[in-house]
Amino acid sequence: MNFIIQRGTAPVCVRGWCDRYTGLPKENVLQSKKLIQACAVVAGLSIGILSTSTIKAQQAKGESQEERGGGKRARTEADLPKGPGPRLGNHPDLSGYWTTSRAAKDKPIGNIGKDLPGYKLPFTPAGEAAHKYNVEHTVDPEALCIVGGLPRHNASGLGFQLLQGQDHAAFLYAYTTYRLVPFDGRKHSEDPDPSFFGEEVGSWDGDTFVIDSIGFKGERTWADENADPHSDQQHVVERWTRPDAGHVHLEMVVNDSKFYTEPIHYQRTWLRGKPGDQVHEYSCSEDNVDAPHLGPGPGVIGADGQRGYEKLIPLPPPPSKDKPAVTSIPD
Repeated sequence: MNFIIQRGTAPVCVRGWCDRYTGLPKENVLQSKKLIQACAVVAGLSIGILSTSTIKAQQAKGESQEERGGGKRARTEADLPKGPGPRLGNHPDLSGYWTTSRAAKDKPIGNIGKDLPGYKLPFTPAGEAAHKYNVEHTVDPEALCIVGGLPRHNASGLGFQLLQGQDHAAFLYAYTTYRLVPFDGRKHSEDPDPSFFGEEVGSWDGDTFVIDSIGFKGERTWADENADPHSDQQHVVERWTRPDAGHVHLEMVVNDSKFYTEPIHYQRTWLRGKPGDQVHEYSCSEDNVDAPHLGPGPGVIGADGQRGYEKLIPLPPPPSKDKPAVTSIPD
């Protein structure tokens, strides 16, 4: 797991990824060496601290939290491959490692309401209640190593790898999670078993790869990074295109009449990763010692619609002999 040191206004990752990738709530962010040492005693961990020179070098390079924390180095439009995208048989080949675009049109990251005015989702009363419950009572499922599923993975700040075959496509994610999408002409099951990604059926509409998903789990899952909910009635339709060699684009519609009064439309573009980029093993549950200490909800969400450690809330005092740390998971 990771620890964050606050120096000025820039958070620094120690021992791995930072920001939402650890799922740590804001009250668990470590802001001083003293607090780090105190928590190390409680958790039985040894902490390494980045040097000030390393921190300044990262800031000077303008590195994002994902990059500093071990993610792929961001690409720019200038260094992307040019020209038309490859084809596989009669269709575009969507295969490749795809990394997050930092363009304004692709932000905020992690928010399925990114394309709505004020990022305000059209909740039903049941949806509003479910969102309130997630914020007040539910630990981020990914922080507990539970699969993010759909539509959350499509809103994630992490890159992914797509492998396209003759009749199946595999999406490989950074949490050593995957989904396998058949496009062999099959139809949906009459009563699919609920799952985090749902029962997915692919097809081609010209040069557009269409994925139709139903049969979702309705518990222990968030629709995005901000604790927005989805129900077991959710129906997701994705339309994937590759306009050129350097980009892959998604248009997604989420229908969930139980929690939302109207369909949610979401779109974003990813950039082709550098040669050799690929997903790597990530053992989420190994040494996940912080899981019992996590509080509920996503923490502070800024006016830009994104959650993140730039938006800090005051920390409680460090544990002491008279007031030891409490290990608990909210209901």
